[in-house]
Amino acid sequence: MTTMTHDGYVARIELDEEAGIFHGKVANTKDVLTFQGRTLDELRTAFADTIADYVDWCHERGKEPERPYSGNFTVRVSPELHRRIAAAAAREGKSINGFIVSILERVA
Repeated sequence: MTTMTHDGYVARIELDEEAGIFHGKVANTKDVLTFQGRTLDELRTAFADTIADYVDWCHERGKEPERPYSGNFTVRVSPELHRRIAAAAAREGKSINGFIVSILERVA
């Protein structure tokens, strides 16, 4: 699967060979945002237009557009793992959040 990005939004791209059209669907928002184009340039333009239209639509309705990657995510772990993470963070003099962020920055 191919992806494209625009202003932090990520879209999955698929080819409809029979119709000769690329279809895109924004993957990192709960709102359904789609677009299409016959060429890569058309697809890029349609993606940008879709995001701009979405932001305008939200503002017209007094709704905050869903922003991709707020910086918050929830991870569920067992109580035992939670205890071990807390202990490891304490040994390094960090909060659990700071400890996990430092690990993620190393591997991402």
